[in-house]
Amino acid sequence: MRDLYEVLGVSKSASPDEIKKAYRKLARKHHPDSNPGDAAAEERFKELQDAYDVLSDPETRKQYDQLGPRMFDGARAGGPGGFTWSGNVGDLGDLGDLFGGLFGRGAGAGAGGRARRREQRGADVGVTLTLSFEDSLNGLTTKIPVELETACSTCKGTGAEPGTKPVICPECRGRGVTSEDEGFFAFSRPCPRCHGNGTVVEKPCRTCHGSGRERRTKRYTVKIPAGVKDGTQIRLKGKGEAGYDGGPPGDLIVTTRVTPSPLFERRGADLLIEVPVTYAEAALGAEVEVPTPEGRVSLKVPAGSQDGKLLRIRGQGAPKLNGGGKKGDLLARVRLEVPTKLTKAERDAIEALDKASTRDVRDRLRT
Repeated sequence: MRDLYEVLGVSKSASPDEIKKAYRKLARKHHPDSNPGDAAAEERFKELQDAYDVLSDPETRKQYDQLGPRMFDGARAGGPGGFTWSGNVGDLGDLGDLFGGLFGRGAGAGAGGRARRREQRGADVGVTLTLSFEDSLNGLTTKIPVELETACSTCKGTGAEPGTKPVICPECRGRGVTSEDEGFFAFSRPCPRCHGNGTVVEKPCRTCHGSGRERRTKRYTVKIPAGVKDGTQIRLKGKGEAGYDGGPPGDLIVTTRVTPSPLFERRGADLLIEVPVTYAEAALGAEVEVPTPEGRVSLKVPAGSQDGKLLRIRGQGAPKLNGGGKKGDLLARVRLEVPTKLTKAERDAIEALDKASTRDVRDRLRT
């Protein structure tokens, strides 16, 4: 017997969610409805079901982790019904619980009740939406196309040609399982005809070929809130792929990609902008105009400002996501602009300033 973790393609440390996701992905790929007439796919699907039934139940997974494939040795040991008889009545209950879980059958399935297929939630679908920097600050409502696997529009998800419907499986009589008595024990296995569904489609739908599903492109209206950043995810409940066997649909996850701004750098809800100033403005102080997302404002540059000094303009940054209308700040970084070419008047003025200066800026470099 193959290692059950290997069957599902997961590690032994996989979480329950990782096991569930791996099973759903492989089950969709190998489901007999998607591979009509493929015996290998049918066997692979049964193998996946058996592996998931063991690993999805905490108790049976614990036993399997302790014993490995030896957990199933009793089925080949030659005791009553193929199991090793221990003489302990309590062991019978454990074995019944174990193999009830192994084949995914609820109470009553082996005694004539109808087995119920597992409801499966539909897969989540992810899409990327590219926004301008301005739209990320202001928010917008837009429509996006999404390719989804949905219920077939022709047969409405039944898998049967319109005018017909699935009928009760003649082999298992709607139970979804077949039973095989071996001495003291009765084994329940998925019905080979209906694959555990309890019904069969005699005339498959011409559109979906009996799967009950088709891929379609749908357009959804998405409201992007003000203040989203690059990588913000917005989840739309129930807008993903359709579920299986009556399960709920998955979600649509929209990830925003924001085009960089030529002026502003995003720092959370704060925005950073570089503000060039002249030597005279930095030395003497000045009032300069700087752009913000909502227009230009006046900024006071204190006298003696050094290159790289950060000045804060409160409330002129980006909207805080889900912040009730509150905004971050605009951070203005002073950048001293040194001219590369001087007029004669500028050179004369700077030389005069140099002669008049009594401060030696390199005092601290002397020892």
